[in-house]
Amino acid sequence: MGKPFLKEYYLKFILYAVVIVLLNVAGLSLFFRFDLTANRIYSLSDASKQAVSTLSEPLNIKVFFSKNMPAPHNNTERYLKDLLTEYAAQAGRYFNFTFYNVSQETDMGYQANLNREMARDYGISPVQIRVMENDELKFKNAYMGLVILHGDLIEKIPAITTTDGLEYQLTCAIRKLNNKVSALLRQTDKINITMYISPGLNAIGPLIGLDGLPHLGDEVAAAVGNLNSKNLNIFQFERKDISDPDELEKVSKKHDLMALRWPDLPEKNIRAGSGTAGLVVEYKGKAWTLPLISAVEIPIIGTTYQMADPRGLEEEITAVMEKLIGINKDIGYLSDHGGPTLGPDRMAMMQGQPGNGLSVFDQLVGSRYNIRQIPLKDEGIPEGLNCLVIAKPTKHFSDYELFRIDQALMKGTNIAVFADAFEEQQGRGGMMGMPSFAPIDTGLEKLLAHYGIQIQKAYVLDKNSYKQQLPQSQGGGEQTIYFAPVIKENAINNDPLFMKNIKGLVAMQISPLKHVKGNQDEAKVSAIRLLSSSDQAWLMEDNINLNPMFLSPPPSDSDLSTYDLAYLLEGQFTSYFKGKPVPEKEAGETDIQDEENEEGPQPPEMSSKNIEGLEAGNRVIETSAPAKIFVLGCVQMLHDNMLDEEGRTTNATFLLNVIDHLNGDDGTALLRSKQETLNPISDTDPLTKNIIKGFNVIGLCVLVFLFGLGVWFFRSMKKKKIAHMFG
Repeated sequence: MGKPFLKEYYLKFILYAVVIVLLNVAGLSLFFRFDLTANRIYSLSDASKQAVSTLSEPLNIKVFFSKNMPAPHNNTERYLKDLLTEYAAQAGRYFNFTFYNVSQETDMGYQANLNREMARDYGISPVQIRVMENDELKFKNAYMGLVILHGDLIEKIPAITTTDGLEYQLTCAIRKLNNKVSALLRQTDKINITMYISPGLNAIGPLIGLDGLPHLGDEVAAAVGNLNSKNLNIFQFERKDISDPDELEKVSKKHDLMALRWPDLPEKNIRAGSGTAGLVVEYKGKAWTLPLISAVEIPIIGTTYQMADPRGLEEEITAVMEKLIGINKDIGYLSDHGGPTLGPDRMAMMQGQPGNGLSVFDQLVGSRYNIRQIPLKDEGIPEGLNCLVIAKPTKHFSDYELFRIDQALMKGTNIAVFADAFEEQQGRGGMMGMPSFAPIDTGLEKLLAHYGIQIQKAYVLDKNSYKQQLPQSQGGGEQTIYFAPVIKENAINNDPLFMKNIKGLVAMQISPLKHVKGNQDEAKVSAIRLLSSSDQAWLMEDNINLNPMFLSPPPSDSDLSTYDLAYLLEGQFTSYFKGKPVPEKEAGETDIQDEENEEGPQPPEMSSKNIEGLEAGNRVIETSAPAKIFVLGCVQMLHDNMLDEEGRTTNATFLLNVIDHLNGDDGTALLRSKQETLNPISDTDPLTKNIIKGFNVIGLCVLVFLFGLGVWFFRSMKKKKIAHMFG
């Protein structure tokens, strides 16, 4: 009897082992997993799947990551590997990735050195991380970067220090490469790069710490040649040696090149002279200047001179090329009518005043779109523009300019308006030298009111607002900034896809909005409220004073209410100029047709000729194509102090998502916000807090006691039953 039993035992064991092996083999090709996270952060978004599924040429990713790194960086490497595996599963044979060991503490030795050299050639440098060894905090250099190769084109992420937003960075880089390939293939004209360099600089180079200056021209030419081989020979390079002082002065002023002038140096056998060194990149009438020598003021040391690194110069030329050929979608930015400038406000900086520029906003939006600055008075709005951004205009719009905006909307151009109800005026009255605030009336307000949104002449103040920490010199503690409302989750509409996961924002000097009905067909135009204040808010309408020391909530709760702060209008709009004649141009306004006419504007006698009884009809488009209007009464949200350069804060995510939505890219907006880390605890009243606290302290103990009592009762019943059966 024993032998058959033993055979059966071994047979089952072998059968089970074979089944387990077959299951593992099947799992290699039939791999799947469940992502149970709330935002599916461990699964590829639709935008990522679409980006890699359309690859028609091989795309290779080289990852340079040091081994045996401490937490949390080891988790970052594991997450990156899983993420790239997901990309590869969606892309098929055109997507490949390789991890290279660059650690010095390995047995690979020679190969690790080659990998580190490869990383440096691609521009990946080690970053410094903190590690805990032997109960001591130390700093260690580690490689944590990757490069993406698509044909001869390269994109890189030099430092991957966190998993937050990693999928968004990878997908944007892959899209950028695809767009760049398409843009380069479309080009028929060359990008001209002219290097202006003065031979006289070679003599004084060693005296100012620039020993490599005589070889700079050859290095720059080699760098441009290297770029040409990677970008389908789109560059045309020319070197111009400038020695004549008059020509040097002319070129320096035309292209804003820094000119160096030096006196006679008899002891060095150097005569007085002048020179310059710089690159001018030109394409279809646009020009960009890159200096090859720069002067830097250092305290105590004084003025020092620096020479451009040819390797870094390649990256700068590539960035300029991407802007010039337009690898991204175009969006418009209204650059006149007194609005803030994109980039730093250099004029204010020179005068020692606070700037009015939008550097961070320009950087964040410019990484996704090609921003075209549009002076409405001179150029008008280009045909086919997806989106037009209007930020705090302060100068009056003529009826003809409003007509241009209206007709652009009728043709399907979406509009984003960041408005302000007041203009701050420094040094023009006010108590104790405080700035005064004058209401802004540009004429754009009546256009928005016709479309359905009215901007009220007031600021919203809220008990739920930003708390500023006071220094010890002022007594410490915190001060409530009532004119900087904190917009919490219950006041944010998360129903639209691009608003998903936006759970908290901070505004400043924000004006309330009101939905105006009657001018548009409500069946064709929908008004979606996106943001609102808490129910503890009130308005400051007259005598605007934003000194926190003089602000306090109303004495009665009946004066507190909630106010709408942001709206999105969608649908087919009715023109403001329906049934009205086309407005006349004011003096100084230029029409687009006049600019495109090579012969220039016609003489007055030509334009005055007409045939009696001749009429031009259909000059006004009265009903729009499907379009969108976004209105936010807070331009301060665009300023540098409200945004971060990485675009990871909720304020930056919200603004970028709005721009993406207006450009029909909700997929990227959803991808950007799915890893949003802000997840505030919901506000609860004191009674609810006490109930939850009491349940955690007492209720859980009672439940455990009752569960144990129930187990004891059923065991006792079971014992009695057994005793009765075998009594």
